[in-house]
Amino acid sequence: MSRAATTSDSFNAVAEPRRRDILDFLAPAERPVGAIVVALGLAQPSVSKHLRVLLDVGLVEVRRDGRQAFYRTNAEAIKPVHEWTSRFERYWRRQLTRIKQRAEQSERSDKKPTQRKQS
Repeated sequence: MSRAATTSDSFNAVAEPRRRDILDFLAPAERPVGAIVVALGLAQPSVSKHLRVLLDVGLVEVRRDGRQAFYRTNAEAIKPVHEWTSRFERYWRRQLTRIKQRAEQSERSDKKPTQRKQS
């Protein structure tokens, strides 16, 4: 079975790490393409291609002001991705809690003084 095109849905679009970086950068505020290029150190054509994919699946929106385009995240479109990944948060939180408990238990047992038998 072939993999779906990255432009087919939000999940495939965010599978690309650079697109996730762009979404992270856009999360706090609307930004022009040039700011994304500088902040992420990517070539402008590459950023434009990634933005096109994100725009096509609805994860970002664009506002034009003269010749400049400003991009922002579309929180409603990101919501299904967030809800799906949140299902795994409980699992990882439990795993990390168990690891922490084991480490603390090991640390406590390492600190216990060895007792010598008196003759």
